[in-house]
Amino acid sequence: MTTLPLQDASTDVRPRKISRKATGADAVFVHSIRVIGATVLVITGGVGVFLGWQAYPTLKHYGWSFFTEASWQPEADVLGIAAVLTGTVCVALVAMTIAFPLALTTALYISEYAPARIKSLLVSMVDLMAAVPSIIWGLWGYFLVMPHAAELSVWLDRNFGWIPIFDVHDTDPNAAAVDISRYSFSMFCAAIAVAMMVLPMSCAVMRQVFSQTPPGEKEAALALGATKWGMVRSVVLPFGRGGIIGGTMLGMGRALGETIAVLLILSPSFEVKGRVLEIGGNTVSSLIAGRFGDASRSQLSALLAAGFVLFVITLCVNTLAAVIVNRSRSGAGTDA
Repeated sequence: MTTLPLQDASTDVRPRKISRKATGADAVFVHSIRVIGATVLVITGGVGVFLGWQAYPTLKHYGWSFFTEASWQPEADVLGIAAVLTGTVCVALVAMTIAFPLALTTALYISEYAPARIKSLLVSMVDLMAAVPSIIWGLWGYFLVMPHAAELSVWLDRNFGWIPIFDVHDTDPNAAAVDISRYSFSMFCAAIAVAMMVLPMSCAVMRQVFSQTPPGEKEAALALGATKWGMVRSVVLPFGRGGIIGGTMLGMGRALGETIAVLLILSPSFEVKGRVLEIGGNTVSSLIAGRFGDASRSQLSALLAAGFVLFVITLCVNTLAAVIVNRSRSGAGTDA
Protein backbone atom coordinates (compact mmCIF):
# COMPACT_ATOMS: atom_id res chain seq x y z
CA MET A 1 0.00 0.00 0.00
CA THR A 2 1.39 3.34 -1.05
CA THR A 3 0.83 6.39 1.12
CA LEU A 4 0.91 9.89 -0.28
CA PRO A 5 3.17 12.37 1.43
CA LEU A 6 1.39 14.76 3.72
CA GLN A 7 1.34 18.34 2.49
CA ASP A 8 2.81 20.98 4.72
CA ALA A 9 -0.03 22.78 6.48
CA SER A 10 1.77 26.09 6.06
CA THR A 11 1.59 25.80 2.26
CA ASP A 12 -0.99 28.15 0.73
CA VAL A 13 -3.40 25.93 -1.24
CA ARG A 14 -5.60 27.89 -3.67
CA PRO A 15 -7.21 26.93 -6.98
CA ARG A 16 -5.20 27.85 -10.03
CA LYS A 17 -6.58 30.83 -11.88
CA ILE A 18 -7.56 30.10 -15.45
CA SER A 19 -7.30 33.03 -17.80
CA ARG A 20 -9.67 33.24 -20.75
CA LYS A 21 -7.50 35.82 -22.46
CA ALA A 22 -6.22 34.57 -25.79
CA THR A 23 -2.45 34.25 -26.10
CA GLY A 24 -0.03 33.51 -28.89
CA ALA A 25 -1.56 32.36 -32.13
CA ASP A 26 -5.07 32.51 -30.62
CA ALA A 27 -4.63 36.20 -29.84
CA VAL A 28 -3.43 36.91 -33.38
CA PHE A 29 -6.43 35.09 -34.81
CA VAL A 30 -8.95 36.85 -32.53
CA HIS A 31 -7.59 40.32 -33.25
CA SER A 32 -7.38 39.62 -36.99
CA ILE A 33 -11.00 38.51 -37.10
CA ARG A 34 -12.07 41.58 -35.17
CA VAL A 35 -10.20 43.88 -37.54
CA ILE A 36 -11.68 42.18 -40.62
CA GLY A 37 -15.21 42.29 -39.19
CA ALA A 38 -14.86 45.93 -38.19
CA THR A 39 -13.49 46.76 -41.65
CA VAL A 40 -16.52 45.22 -43.34
CA LEU A 41 -18.86 47.19 -41.10
CA VAL A 42 -16.94 50.41 -41.74
CA ILE A 43 -17.02 49.88 -45.51
CA THR A 44 -20.75 49.10 -45.50
CA GLY A 45 -21.47 52.07 -43.28
CA GLY A 46 -19.26 54.26 -45.45
CA VAL A 47 -21.19 53.28 -48.57
CA GLY A 48 -24.47 54.11 -46.86
CA VAL A 49 -23.19 57.46 -45.56
CA PHE A 50 -21.78 58.39 -48.98
CA LEU A 51 -25.03 57.54 -50.78
CA GLY A 52 -27.08 59.37 -48.17
CA TRP A 53 -24.86 62.46 -48.39
CA GLN A 54 -25.04 62.52 -52.18
CA ALA A 55 -28.79 61.90 -52.16
CA TYR A 56 -29.57 64.71 -49.71
CA PRO A 57 -29.74 67.53 -52.32
CA THR A 58 -32.17 65.54 -54.46
CA LEU A 59 -34.39 64.55 -51.53
CA LYS A 60 -34.37 68.13 -50.29
CA HIS A 61 -35.28 69.53 -53.73
CA TYR A 62 -38.04 67.08 -54.69
CA GLY A 63 -39.25 65.93 -51.29
CA TRP A 64 -41.78 63.13 -51.18
CA SER A 65 -42.59 63.60 -54.86
CA PHE A 66 -39.32 61.83 -55.60
CA PHE A 67 -40.96 58.64 -54.30
CA THR A 68 -44.39 59.19 -55.85
CA GLU A 69 -43.47 60.55 -59.29
CA ALA A 70 -43.15 57.94 -62.07
CA SER A 71 -41.56 60.07 -64.81
CA TRP A 72 -37.82 60.55 -65.25
CA GLN A 73 -37.43 63.75 -67.29
CA PRO A 74 -34.34 65.67 -66.20
CA GLU A 75 -34.82 68.29 -68.92
CA ALA A 76 -38.22 69.18 -67.41
CA ASP A 77 -36.96 68.95 -63.82
CA VAL A 78 -39.33 66.03 -63.16
CA LEU A 79 -37.69 63.09 -61.47
CA GLY A 80 -39.18 60.22 -59.50
CA ILE A 81 -38.56 56.57 -58.75
CA ALA A 82 -42.12 55.26 -58.32
CA ALA A 83 -41.97 53.42 -61.65
CA VAL A 84 -38.50 51.95 -61.15
CA LEU A 85 -39.29 50.87 -57.60
CA THR A 86 -42.40 49.11 -58.84
CA GLY A 87 -40.41 47.43 -61.62
CA THR A 88 -37.69 46.40 -59.18
CA VAL A 89 -40.18 44.73 -56.87
CA CYS A 90 -42.04 43.05 -59.76
CA VAL A 91 -38.88 41.59 -61.30
CA ALA A 92 -37.66 40.36 -57.91
CA LEU A 93 -41.00 38.79 -56.98
CA VAL A 94 -41.40 37.02 -60.32
CA ALA A 95 -37.79 35.83 -60.14
CA MET A 96 -38.29 34.40 -56.65
CA THR A 97 -41.58 32.78 -57.73
CA ILE A 98 -39.55 30.87 -60.32
CA ALA A 99 -36.41 30.31 -58.22
CA PHE A 100 -38.00 29.28 -54.92
CA PRO A 101 -39.47 25.88 -55.95
CA LEU A 102 -36.35 25.07 -57.97
CA ALA A 103 -34.04 25.95 -55.08
CA LEU A 104 -36.13 24.05 -52.53
CA THR A 105 -36.45 20.86 -54.56
CA THR A 106 -32.78 20.95 -55.58
CA ALA A 107 -31.68 21.38 -51.95
CA LEU A 108 -33.92 18.52 -50.82
CA TYR A 109 -32.69 16.23 -53.57
CA ILE A 110 -29.02 16.91 -52.84
CA SER A 111 -29.36 16.54 -49.07
CA GLU A 112 -31.81 13.63 -48.88
CA TYR A 113 -32.16 11.75 -52.17
CA ALA A 114 -28.96 12.09 -54.20
CA PRO A 115 -26.58 9.09 -54.14
CA ALA A 116 -23.44 9.74 -52.12
CA ARG A 117 -21.18 9.28 -55.15
CA ILE A 118 -22.71 12.25 -57.02
CA LYS A 119 -23.66 14.49 -54.13
CA SER A 120 -20.39 16.43 -54.14
CA LEU A 121 -20.66 16.83 -57.92
CA LEU A 122 -24.15 18.30 -57.63
CA VAL A 123 -23.00 20.69 -54.92
CA SER A 124 -20.13 21.85 -57.14
CA MET A 125 -22.47 22.36 -60.09
CA VAL A 126 -24.84 24.51 -58.05
CA ASP A 127 -21.91 26.53 -56.71
CA LEU A 128 -20.62 26.92 -60.26
CA MET A 129 -23.91 28.55 -61.25
CA ALA A 130 -23.22 31.27 -58.70
CA ALA A 131 -19.84 31.95 -60.32
CA VAL A 132 -21.29 32.62 -63.79
CA PRO A 133 -20.99 36.37 -64.53
CA SER A 134 -24.14 38.46 -64.82
CA ILE A 135 -23.37 39.37 -68.43
CA ILE A 136 -23.43 35.69 -69.39
CA TRP A 137 -26.83 35.20 -67.80
CA GLY A 138 -28.03 38.33 -69.59
CA LEU A 139 -26.87 37.08 -72.98
CA TRP A 140 -28.37 33.65 -72.25
CA GLY A 141 -31.69 35.25 -71.40
CA TYR A 142 -31.61 37.60 -74.40
CA PHE A 143 -30.75 35.12 -77.14
CA LEU A 144 -32.06 31.79 -75.84
CA VAL A 145 -34.78 32.36 -73.26
CA MET A 146 -36.61 35.45 -74.48
CA PRO A 147 -38.07 33.97 -77.71
CA HIS A 148 -39.53 31.01 -75.82
CA ALA A 149 -40.56 33.21 -72.88
CA ALA A 150 -42.48 35.45 -75.27
CA GLU A 151 -44.41 32.44 -76.59
CA LEU A 152 -45.14 31.38 -73.02
CA SER A 153 -46.33 34.92 -72.28
CA VAL A 154 -48.78 34.71 -75.18
CA TRP A 155 -50.16 31.45 -73.78
CA LEU A 156 -50.47 32.95 -70.30
CA ASP A 157 -52.24 36.02 -71.66
CA ARG A 158 -54.59 33.87 -73.72
CA ASN A 159 -55.58 31.60 -70.83
CA PHE A 160 -55.10 33.79 -67.75
CA GLY A 161 -55.46 37.27 -69.16
CA TRP A 162 -58.39 37.89 -66.82
CA ILE A 163 -55.80 38.12 -64.03
CA PRO A 164 -54.39 41.69 -64.08
CA ILE A 165 -50.72 40.71 -63.90
CA PHE A 166 -51.10 38.47 -66.98
CA ASP A 167 -53.00 41.02 -69.03
CA VAL A 168 -51.24 42.73 -71.96
CA HIS A 169 -52.85 45.90 -73.27
CA ASP A 170 -53.33 46.82 -76.93
CA THR A 171 -52.96 43.29 -78.28
CA ASP A 172 -55.14 40.26 -78.95
CA PRO A 173 -53.54 36.94 -77.88
CA ASN A 174 -56.22 35.06 -79.87
CA ALA A 175 -55.44 36.79 -83.15
CA ALA A 176 -54.25 34.75 -86.13
CA ALA A 177 -50.97 36.67 -86.15
CA VAL A 178 -50.06 37.68 -82.63
CA ASP A 179 -47.77 40.68 -82.24
CA ILE A 180 -44.98 38.82 -80.44
CA SER A 181 -43.02 42.04 -79.93
CA ARG A 182 -45.56 43.09 -77.30
CA TYR A 183 -44.45 40.14 -75.20
CA SER A 184 -40.69 40.50 -75.61
CA PHE A 185 -38.28 42.60 -73.52
CA SER A 186 -40.66 42.31 -70.57
CA MET A 187 -40.19 42.03 -66.83
CA PHE A 188 -41.13 38.35 -67.11
CA CYS A 189 -38.25 37.67 -69.53
CA ALA A 190 -35.81 39.57 -67.31
CA ALA A 191 -37.06 37.75 -64.21
CA ILE A 192 -36.23 34.36 -65.71
CA ALA A 193 -32.56 35.33 -66.06
CA VAL A 194 -32.55 36.83 -62.56
CA ALA A 195 -34.13 33.65 -61.17
CA MET A 196 -31.23 31.55 -62.46
CA MET A 197 -28.80 33.97 -60.82
CA VAL A 198 -30.39 33.89 -57.36
CA LEU A 199 -31.16 30.17 -57.38
CA PRO A 200 -27.66 29.00 -56.27
CA MET A 201 -27.62 31.31 -53.24
CA SER A 202 -31.04 30.23 -52.01
CA CYS A 203 -30.28 26.56 -52.71
CA ALA A 204 -26.96 26.71 -50.82
CA VAL A 205 -28.56 28.15 -47.68
CA MET A 206 -31.43 25.64 -47.72
CA ARG A 207 -29.13 22.68 -48.37
CA GLN A 208 -26.81 23.69 -45.54
CA VAL A 209 -29.69 23.84 -43.07
CA PHE A 210 -31.22 20.58 -44.29
CA SER A 211 -27.86 18.83 -43.87
CA GLN A 212 -27.82 19.79 -40.18
CA THR A 213 -31.00 17.86 -39.40
CA PRO A 214 -30.19 15.52 -36.47
CA PRO A 215 -29.86 11.94 -37.77
CA GLY A 216 -31.58 10.64 -34.65
CA GLU A 217 -34.81 12.47 -35.48
CA LYS A 218 -34.73 11.20 -39.07
CA GLU A 219 -34.03 7.62 -38.00
CA ALA A 220 -36.77 7.80 -35.37
CA ALA A 221 -39.31 8.83 -37.99
CA LEU A 222 -38.24 5.98 -40.28
CA ALA A 223 -38.32 3.52 -37.38
CA LEU A 224 -41.92 4.49 -36.67
CA GLY A 225 -42.87 3.48 -40.21
CA ALA A 226 -42.64 6.79 -42.05
CA THR A 227 -41.77 6.74 -45.73
CA LYS A 228 -38.85 8.72 -47.09
CA TRP A 229 -41.12 11.58 -48.07
CA GLY A 230 -42.98 11.31 -44.77
CA MET A 231 -39.68 11.70 -42.91
CA VAL A 232 -38.73 14.71 -45.06
CA ARG A 233 -42.15 16.31 -44.57
CA SER A 234 -42.33 15.74 -40.80
CA VAL A 235 -38.68 16.20 -39.81
CA VAL A 236 -36.45 17.84 -42.43
CA LEU A 237 -38.81 20.57 -43.61
CA PRO A 238 -39.84 21.71 -40.09
CA PHE A 239 -36.17 21.65 -39.07
CA GLY A 240 -35.17 23.77 -42.06
CA ARG A 241 -38.06 26.23 -41.94
CA GLY A 242 -35.76 29.06 -40.91
CA GLY A 243 -33.27 28.17 -43.64
CA ILE A 244 -36.03 28.10 -46.25
CA ILE A 245 -37.24 31.57 -45.26
CA GLY A 246 -33.74 32.95 -44.86
CA GLY A 247 -32.48 31.54 -48.15
CA THR A 248 -35.51 32.92 -49.97
CA MET A 249 -35.02 36.38 -48.50
CA LEU A 250 -31.30 36.35 -49.29
CA GLY A 251 -32.20 35.50 -52.86
CA MET A 252 -34.74 38.31 -52.85
CA GLY A 253 -32.06 40.72 -51.68
CA ARG A 254 -29.85 39.80 -54.61
CA ALA A 255 -32.73 39.86 -57.09
CA LEU A 256 -33.52 43.44 -56.08
CA GLY A 257 -30.05 44.58 -57.11
CA GLU A 258 -29.37 42.63 -60.32
CA THR A 259 -28.25 45.00 -63.04
CA ILE A 260 -26.58 43.80 -66.24
CA ALA A 261 -28.97 40.98 -67.11
CA VAL A 262 -31.97 43.25 -66.55
CA LEU A 263 -30.35 46.06 -68.55
CA LEU A 264 -29.78 43.76 -71.52
CA ILE A 265 -33.27 42.25 -71.58
CA LEU A 266 -35.74 44.78 -70.20
CA SER A 267 -36.92 47.58 -72.50
CA PRO A 268 -36.78 50.76 -70.37
CA SER A 269 -40.05 52.57 -69.73
CA PHE A 270 -41.26 54.78 -66.90
CA GLU A 271 -44.75 53.61 -66.05
CA VAL A 272 -46.12 52.22 -62.83
CA LYS A 273 -47.57 48.88 -63.83
CA GLY A 274 -47.81 45.33 -62.60
CA ARG A 275 -48.32 43.69 -66.00
CA VAL A 276 -45.19 41.60 -66.04
CA LEU A 277 -45.82 39.99 -69.45
CA GLU A 278 -45.97 43.30 -71.30
CA ILE A 279 -43.00 44.92 -72.98
CA GLY A 280 -41.31 47.62 -70.95
CA GLY A 281 -40.36 48.30 -67.40
CA ASN A 282 -37.39 49.45 -65.39
CA THR A 283 -35.51 48.79 -62.19
CA VAL A 284 -33.41 51.00 -59.96
CA SER A 285 -30.16 49.23 -60.78
CA SER A 286 -30.73 49.24 -64.55
CA LEU A 287 -31.73 52.92 -64.39
CA ILE A 288 -28.44 53.80 -62.69
CA ALA A 289 -26.39 51.69 -65.10
CA GLY A 290 -28.15 53.11 -68.16
CA ARG A 291 -28.12 56.80 -67.18
CA PHE A 292 -24.88 57.07 -65.22
CA GLY A 293 -22.57 57.73 -68.18
CA ASP A 294 -24.24 60.90 -69.50
CA ALA A 295 -25.73 62.25 -66.28
CA SER A 296 -25.22 65.85 -65.21
CA ARG A 297 -24.36 66.76 -61.63
CA SER A 298 -27.99 67.11 -60.55
CA GLN A 299 -28.99 63.93 -62.41
CA LEU A 300 -26.10 62.09 -60.78
CA SER A 301 -27.39 63.13 -57.38
CA ALA A 302 -30.83 61.79 -58.32
CA LEU A 303 -29.34 58.48 -59.46
CA LEU A 304 -27.41 58.19 -56.22
CA ALA A 305 -30.61 58.94 -54.32
CA ALA A 306 -32.29 56.06 -56.12
CA GLY A 307 -29.28 53.91 -55.28
CA PHE A 308 -29.53 54.94 -51.63
CA VAL A 309 -33.17 53.81 -51.50
CA LEU A 310 -32.23 50.47 -53.07
CA PHE A 311 -29.28 50.14 -50.65
CA VAL A 312 -31.57 50.60 -47.65
CA ILE A 313 -34.16 48.14 -48.97
CA THR A 314 -31.55 45.49 -49.78
CA LEU A 315 -29.79 45.98 -46.45
CA CYS A 316 -33.05 45.53 -44.55
CA VAL A 317 -33.97 42.39 -46.50
CA ASN A 318 -30.52 40.80 -46.08
CA THR A 319 -30.33 41.69 -42.38
CA LEU A 320 -33.74 40.19 -41.71
CA ALA A 321 -32.74 37.07 -43.65
CA ALA A 322 -29.51 36.72 -41.66
CA VAL A 323 -31.41 37.03 -38.38
CA ILE A 324 -33.88 34.33 -39.44
CA VAL A 325 -31.10 31.97 -40.56
CA ASN A 326 -29.15 32.48 -37.32
CA ARG A 327 -32.22 31.78 -35.21
CA SER A 328 -33.27 28.70 -37.16
CA ARG A 329 -33.23 25.58 -35.02
CA SER A 330 -34.86 22.21 -35.45
CA GLY A 331 -37.16 20.54 -33.03
CA ALA A 332 -39.80 23.24 -32.65
CA GLY A 333 -41.76 21.89 -35.59
CA THR A 334 -40.89 18.25 -35.05
CA ASP A 335 -41.92 17.80 -31.43
CA ALA A 336 -44.90 15.50 -31.16
